[in-house]
Amino acid sequence: MSGHGRNSSVHIEEELAQIRRYEDFSTTDWVRDAILERYRQSSVQNSNVNDNSWRAWWHLTFESTESWIVVLLVGAAIGLMSALIAIVTDWLSDIKLGYCSSAWWLNQKFCCWEIEDGSGSCNDWTTWSEFVHLGPDVYFIKWLFYTLFATTCAYLVKKYAPYAAGSGISEIKCIIAGFVMKGFLGGWTLVMKSIGLTMAVASNLSIGKEGPSVHMACCVGNVISRCFKKFKTSKAEMREILTASSAAGVAVAFGSPIGGVLFALEEMSTHFPNRTMWKSFFCAMIATIVLQAMNPFRTGKLVMFQVSYDRDWHFFEYLFVLVIGLFGGLYGALVIKYNLIVAQFRKNVLKNYPIAEAAVLAFVTAILAYPNVFMRIDMTEIMGILFRECEGAGTENYYGLCDKSETGRMVLLLFIATALRCFGTIMTYGARVPCGIFVPSMAIGATFGRMIGLLVKSWQESDPEFFLFASCRPDMPCITPGTYAFLGAAAALCGVMRITVSVVVIMFELTGQITYILPTMIALMITRAVGGWFGSGGIADRYIRLNGYPILENDEKVFNVPVSHVMQENMTVMTAAGMTFKDIESILENTNFQGFPVVDDSRSMILIGYIGRSELRYLIEKAKVNKQAHDDTICRFTPDGDEPEILTNLGLDEGDRMDDTNRDLRGSSEVLDFGAYMDQTPITVHPKLYLETVMDMFKQLGPRVVLLEERGRLRGLVTVKDVLKYEARIDSSETTSNIQYTRECGGVFDKFSSWLSRRDLSRRPAQQEYTQLQNRSSLEVNESHELDGRL
Repeated sequence: MSGHGRNSSVHIEEELAQIRRYEDFSTTDWVRDAILERYRQSSVQNSNVNDNSWRAWWHLTFESTESWIVVLLVGAAIGLMSALIAIVTDWLSDIKLGYCSSAWWLNQKFCCWEIEDGSGSCNDWTTWSEFVHLGPDVYFIKWLFYTLFATTCAYLVKKYAPYAAGSGISEIKCIIAGFVMKGFLGGWTLVMKSIGLTMAVASNLSIGKEGPSVHMACCVGNVISRCFKKFKTSKAEMREILTASSAAGVAVAFGSPIGGVLFALEEMSTHFPNRTMWKSFFCAMIATIVLQAMNPFRTGKLVMFQVSYDRDWHFFEYLFVLVIGLFGGLYGALVIKYNLIVAQFRKNVLKNYPIAEAAVLAFVTAILAYPNVFMRIDMTEIMGILFRECEGAGTENYYGLCDKSETGRMVLLLFIATALRCFGTIMTYGARVPCGIFVPSMAIGATFGRMIGLLVKSWQESDPEFFLFASCRPDMPCITPGTYAFLGAAAALCGVMRITVSVVVIMFELTGQITYILPTMIALMITRAVGGWFGSGGIADRYIRLNGYPILENDEKVFNVPVSHVMQENMTVMTAAGMTFKDIESILENTNFQGFPVVDDSRSMILIGYIGRSELRYLIEKAKVNKQAHDDTICRFTPDGDEPEILTNLGLDEGDRMDDTNRDLRGSSEVLDFGAYMDQTPITVHPKLYLETVMDMFKQLGPRVVLLEERGRLRGLVTVKDVLKYEARIDSSETTSNIQYTRECGGVFDKFSSWLSRRDLSRRPAQQEYTQLQNRSSLEVNESHELDGRL
């Protein structure tokens, strides 16, 4: 093919890209995208194969390193952004307490850096109570700041960037899988989420910034990569950047670069080849290096709750590790179940009152937190306290945690904090403010774990001769409650997100102690087993299901039915000959299908190929502009048997046999041939192929549609949405059968089974809504999504 043909193909693809950019809430055809990317790479190589100039060398070098340059820039920007957000969040968290009279831009820690007097007070820090002369500490001033921050945050999100609300992890998983959500990763969303997140965290709501950090990191990756032409057209390249950005987001959130890479592998992406892994590793490394260079806390630590231990475990403590693991599983099941109920209520009742909801949540949270010191303090700070050891030089009392005479009161306060924080997380996560669930879950697990650690330590000290404590040495502390808090945080995070390997590595990188890897693994295995017993999928997966996004889960499901049980038989098809220009225009106007099978004729239904809606729109508009067609013009779909499939998909003709005006549209005013734009080799399967195999094809290959043919005849088609509809019907029927069984059987065990069934029944409103979303045809542009109408 000549260079002229290549330029024409690039021009065509750019015009098609302009059409597709308006197809919001659609899905990506990864098979086609991979073909186009391979052709683009081949075109670049062929254009410079006989050129030995320095320009050609530079062009090839830049082409091969462009992705790594983008990853480097993205990682550095993520690290810088994380440091700035940490600084601003600390300042806002302290500004509700007072201000620095000598330098208003400093938080309390830096204001009093090495200038405290002998009594431990800081004269430069002025509390608001002192400022208004109302006494040493008036808590209602803090309530005002809590409510003000939450209200302002909710207003900014509602007014300027609705996509900035929530965590964003569920949506990013869908975007990486190929779901198109225009504006979700835009620059304005990044700005509003960054500002709103600092206010939301400072409002003392039961939310964290670690989950939204992933969303903001992906926004950074999207904004920077869009400055490079290659990433505007290649969605496969963009998927790698977004995956690497998500890894970097977790890396800077926890100071765990390896954990971030594993999180991207375990949670975010179903397609994770070696090149994606290396780019994720490089991006996470650069982001962590920049964050460490910025040193926002001036302690050398990447996160405030980074700790280290110098003691080993005793074998008998594994018994209590099982208890912590059991708690993590139960906590995850409880939060997921009731938070989804709250989320459904929020969509049906509170969707028009996001600002009032945020204000009420902040005010109520402040009232509940007032009596309990473990709820008044910022969650990252309290985790740093709960993780620490009490014995050793330079240790403090830590609000009574290290005072043996206060053990009973501390256990009660920790139990109340665990219960109230759990309630607050259920009610708050999913509100229309930037919010994450990572840190709240870790804080809940830390308070519970520390409570267990205090009880075990008190037991050991009161009865050191008990057989369980035979391995304890009398000359040194036997039990370290901080390690129980550490394990509790890991178990709770695993319970709500249903991730294991990445949590183990994250907690290892937080402590730097290989000794605690085995206890952490045991606790997380128990957590995962208990959580799996109550239902599959973490809270991010359940929100995907609740919102009706057309994404298949990674869980292996067995249906043991052929794909014909799922396929659509009533299809709108294009015939190879006999259709008029007006017929095609009418189909495009009256349907929202993203593509159409092409058959020989409507009676024989011999499959010829498949053509996308974008291609047809492009051809229709081009014919109108060039005045090549009228209503009665015959339109044909003639396969190009002598041309490679990749050239056919791009709409290129044989060499340069046509002039420029007709290169992208063959025909005259009497006959137009659209065959050059038709995919002659769509993915096809036999109707009797098992559904599980087709599901694997969707997960691994990523086609938009799979056609079903038998002996060359088109029998139907199936999309991801059709599979999800079938899953919803199966789940609904299983729920009904379980309820019927419970009614027929009595006993305590059957009543408990009834509770397990009702956990699925509580999702019925979400399933009904989800089924309603699926009632539209599986190739609609607004595919399985109604979020845009609700924001």
